[in-house]
Amino acid sequence: MKNILALMHDDSGQEARYQVALDVTRALEGHLTCLDLTYIPPMTSGIYESAYVMVDLLTQESTREEANRARMKSRLEHEDVSWNWVDVTGDAAQTLRQAATLADLIIVNRRLEDPATIDMRRTASELVVQSGKPVLAVPASCQRLSLDAAMIAWDGSVCAAAAMRAAVPLLQKTRHVVLVELQDGSIAAPAEEAASYLSRHGIPTLVERSTCRHGEAGERLIEALGRGGFGYLVMGGFGHARFIEALFGGVTRTMLNKSPVPVFLAH
Repeated sequence: MKNILALMHDDSGQEARYQVALDVTRALEGHLTCLDLTYIPPMTSGIYESAYVMVDLLTQESTREEANRARMKSRLEHEDVSWNWVDVTGDAAQTLRQAATLADLIIVNRRLEDPATIDMRRTASELVVQSGKPVLAVPASCQRLSLDAAMIAWDGSVCAAAAMRAAVPLLQKTRHVVLVELQDGSIAAPAEEAASYLSRHGIPTLVERSTCRHGEAGERLIEALGRGGFGYLVMGGFGHARFIEALFGGVTRTMLNKSPVPVFLAH
C-alpha cells in the first residue's frame, strides 16, 4: 500500500482528510495524490431558477477552489512526503473512482454535518462498493491518525476478510490490534482464523467477543471505540446488499454516520 489518493476540496472535512492522508503516507513511506475537486452539484428541479444561477455557482466554486489550491499546495511544499496534485471538475464519487485506477487507498470523510457541502456518506458508500479499492472515511473532527491501537470488526464475511487483508500494511505499523467479534448469530468464520492470518503477517492480535441482538452491532462498535482508545476501525463495507442497508439500516451506514474514528472499509 504505497499510492494514497485523497480528496481536496474547501469544506469542513478537508483538514481532517489532509492530516490523516499525511499520516498514512508517512507511515507507509508512500506517495500522496491530492485530487482537488471543483464540485458540480446535482441539478435538482426547483433549486436552480435558470442556467445563469448554475453558472454563478460554478464561478463561485471555481474561485474558492483556486484559492484553496494555492493554500494547500503551499502547505504541501513544506511537508516531508512525496506528492502530486490533480485538478478535476465534477461529482466527488465519480472523479475519485476514475482517478483511483492505480491507487491503493482512497481517503474521504464519513458524513459531514454541513448539509451545504458534498454528501460524503454517499461518496464513501459509492467508492466502497464501486471502486474496488479500500476507503478510509475520516470524521471531520479527526486531527491525526493514531497508530497506537486499531479495532477490526469481525463477522467472518467475505467483506470483513477483504478489509482485513487490505489493511495489513497499516496494521503492521499499529502497536496494538484488537479483533472484535460481535456475535449476533451471523458469524461465518471464527475470529481465531482471522487472528492466525494476521499472525503470519507479524501482527499479534487480541480477540474479544461480545453478544448483541441483530441490528445492534453498529452502536456496540461505537461504544467500544469510545472507551478503547482506538485510532481507527477496520471493517467490511456493505456486507449485505446496499439497498437493504439503506432500507433497514446496517453497520456500515451507522459507522459512516457516527464513527468517532477513521473507518477503513473494503467491499
